[in-house]
Amino acid sequence: MSVSERRVHRSRAAQVGPEPSAEQRASDAAALTRRVALVTRGAARAAVLGVSDGLVTNVCLILAVAGADADASAVRLAAFASLLAGAVSMAAGEWVSVKSQVELYSGLLDELRRLVHSDPGLVLDELTDRLEAAGFARSTAQQASTELPLDEDRFLRFTSTTVFGIDPNELGSPMTAAYTSLVLFALGAFVPLAPWFFTEGTAAGVATVSLAAVASLVVGAAVSRSSGRTPMVGALRQLAILTASAAVTFGIGHLFGTTVA
Repeated sequence: MSVSERRVHRSRAAQVGPEPSAEQRASDAAALTRRVALVTRGAARAAVLGVSDGLVTNVCLILAVAGADADASAVRLAAFASLLAGAVSMAAGEWVSVKSQVELYSGLLDELRRLVHSDPGLVLDELTDRLEAAGFARSTAQQASTELPLDEDRFLRFTSTTVFGIDPNELGSPMTAAYTSLVLFALGAFVPLAPWFFTEGTAAGVATVSLAAVASLVVGAAVSRSSGRTPMVGALRQLAILTASAAVTFGIGHLFGTTVA
């Protein structure tokens, strides 16, 4: 390392501040690894979509049916049917989506493996170009691209991650996405349905709206916090979506209910 490079390194270190302890580094690395695995395997997306869709779907359905002056038993039946159908549909959709993604990525990885054997120079040139575009000096990029033997899995993993942005070990799990989506859709859909097992009419409607509002704030805040944004922004956004959807469906239900009557 040259004198100028050492000065730059010290300057950056001073801007960052004191280095954390080895224990803190290990904890941060483990937390990041778990978060990356959760996102790449499809569980995080399935969880967010599942609970949000379940909540919004059943709030809208319950208020639409209640707005049409249906009795409590009709509301319970419609909402429970929606819970079951929606959970199964979400699970099937997530399984197909993630499975298709895994198959498409696997095809790209197979193509990369073929190129490594048939035209390794092309692979090395592409890897060098990507590293140089990322900020490495040309000589450093060339050296780095030839450090790993071509027949090793770690070379394929490094190359696929650098060139395609695909980690072969983290392609996603269709079953994890499907199971997560099914369970959390059902959970989200049950929240606005619960009051109708204990009460009915206006009291049940108010309880549904209140529980759904609280749940939407929690879901929105959790999503924003996990993505590094201010929890309040996500909470209010989720609440606004729920409120608008509920108002529209209640109005439509009330209109059709009045018309039929």
